[in-house]
Amino acid sequence: MKLLVTGGAGFIGSNFIRMYLERHADCEIVNLDKLTYAGNLENLRSVEDDPRYRFVRGDICDRKSVDDVMPGIDTVVNFAAETHVDRSIGDPEGFLKTDIFGVHVLLESARANAVGRFVQISTDEVYGPAMGEPLREDAPLNPRNPYAASKAGGEYLARSYFLTYDFPVIVTRGANSVGPNQFPEKVIPLFTTNAIEDKPLPLYGSGEQERDYMHVLDHCTGLDVIIEKGEPGEIYNVGAGNHMKNIEMAKLILKELRKPEELIVHVQDREGHDFRYAMDSTKLEGLGWKPLYNTRDAILDAVRWYVGNPGWWKPLKSGEYREYYEKMYRQRLDEAGASG
Repeated sequence: MKLLVTGGAGFIGSNFIRMYLERHADCEIVNLDKLTYAGNLENLRSVEDDPRYRFVRGDICDRKSVDDVMPGIDTVVNFAAETHVDRSIGDPEGFLKTDIFGVHVLLESARANAVGRFVQISTDEVYGPAMGEPLREDAPLNPRNPYAASKAGGEYLARSYFLTYDFPVIVTRGANSVGPNQFPEKVIPLFTTNAIEDKPLPLYGSGEQERDYMHVLDHCTGLDVIIEKGEPGEIYNVGAGNHMKNIEMAKLILKELRKPEELIVHVQDREGHDFRYAMDSTKLEGLGWKPLYNTRDAILDAVRWYVGNPGWWKPLKSGEYREYYEKMYRQRLDEAGASG
């Protein structure tokens, strides 16, 4: 099978590529990535010489770039997206372009090339807050920030191609993935690297918000099962049921690193901050998938990776990223009376 993986230099995409090459000896993978700030070819250093793997730099919003790599592709797996909620609140335009128009470009090219399967990677955030029982795939969508809305728009568009053109689209909605190579603007790598450097951990609001922290490898194995056994036109939740409050997550990280809880600084809550996400993944489990990591192990595995790989993350918290980091958090930390 020949796969086109878009956004494969990012966090989940790079973990997926490494996993898929390891599991499938007869596959070929083309990785199309624009290499924005969150795309890092260091994530794929271990497979860059594998003859089954090829990297192409390109933007999913550019039809020519997409058309150049699409011929001969059996399956498209679209990870390419703008993903950080805080960034979407400050500058939503780029999210709308990549997460909706980029999906359109991929769908048109894939349809023109008679691709056999198109997997659109979405997120549990499209559901909005889940305050009761875990939500099934038929639950109504309620996105409450520009990122979630752009992802909902992308998956609606993808599903319309199945309904209108009978094009074999599958949508997946993943929980909060954690693990190696996650860019340090996301909460667990941010808190981990801050704690290592004895810097404050800026915790939104009370910290009582609850997330399903799923190990990225569980996410990737779920996608592998969906590629093999999923039905076109269907939606599959990919969640491990690993629920933990953010305050508990922060304390777990500090305990593992033997750092004081005083590093936790409660800052003004984010606009449109959903209190809880929870998905029912029974449908995917019916295809034979089961998560291997519990909440604690998923988070601690990520923490230990950052401890062991300072050469990967330290450059990302300097230079251009440092400017963003300081702009994003300095005001909140100052307002909370924090220093450092």
